[in-house]
Amino acid sequence: MSEIKLVATARTEFGKGAARRLRRAHQIPAVLYGHGSDPLHVALPGHETMLAVKHANALFSIELDGKPTLAIAKDVQIEPVRNVIEHIDLLIVKKGEKVAVEVPVHVVGESAPGTIHLVDTQSLSLEAEATHLPAAVEVSIEGVEAGTSITAGDIELPKGSSLVTDAETIVVTVTVPQVSADDVAAEEAAAELAAEQSAASADAAESESSEG
Repeated sequence: MSEIKLVATARTEFGKGAARRLRRAHQIPAVLYGHGSDPLHVALPGHETMLAVKHANALFSIELDGKPTLAIAKDVQIEPVRNVIEHIDLLIVKKGEKVAVEVPVHVVGESAPGTIHLVDTQSLSLEAEATHLPAAVEVSIEGVEAGTSITAGDIELPKGSSLVTDAETIVVTVTVPQVSADDVAAEEAAAELAAEQSAASADAAESESSEG
């Protein structure tokens, strides 16, 4: 993915009140840090930033006073009730350096007939070049038989990435759907009820016939 450009403005006010005022003005408070530099407290355009952080491991070009700085989002704080971004921590990166990131797992394909797959690990920790971070890791389960476990070490990683997660970590398991004791009991109860209703209907019909 190419760089996502965001124009930032420097923040001079801090605290909860200042942050609320920023958000009311459709801006998001953020901090740029890393590479031994002093943290830069900035405000980012609300709508554009909200759309940008939906892309996993997006690379940002933050323009402040006409100077661009490359960064990735390391922490996005979201207010759960209104689902709005409250603050973003941005890590400054340089071309050519490698950083560790969490990459979501995407399962593709269909396992063998009669089986289901369970995702045991939702994301993998990878080390990749900061300017070429993968958005996802694909795990193919095409034709995989029941009883198979796919580990982190089994997965083909995006070019230029290396695995940080333990290679023995189980990512996806293919299995046969299991019927619980509660399911069996519910099915038996339903069958008994249906039998009783059928018997009652037969008795009623016989009674009506004899009365006629």
